[in-house]
Amino acid sequence: MIKAAQRLGFTLEEVAELIDTGRRGHPTPDLRAHAQAKITEVDAKIADLTTIRAALAAVVLAGCDSLTHCTCPDCPLPFADLAAGRTPEES
Repeated sequence: MIKAAQRLGFTLEEVAELIDTGRRGHPTPDLRAHAQAKITEVDAKIADLTTIRAALAAVVLAGCDSLTHCTCPDCPLPFADLAAGRTPEES
């Protein structure tokens, strides 16, 4: 159960709280708040991963050959600019 909960994104401390709640045999008033907080956290991770996926898909579509020194003129990633100390807006 611990590994399954960790794969779902729960920390060891959160898993311990879940197990403790289950042992008490009755719901705790803060369980709903903890669940809502975890949903918010998961939604934020999903948004981040969606952004990363879109960037990687753009890299593949543009035919980029390097993440830091891409020779593709349409490279969608700002890594080369960032490595040179420039922001994407300065390019």
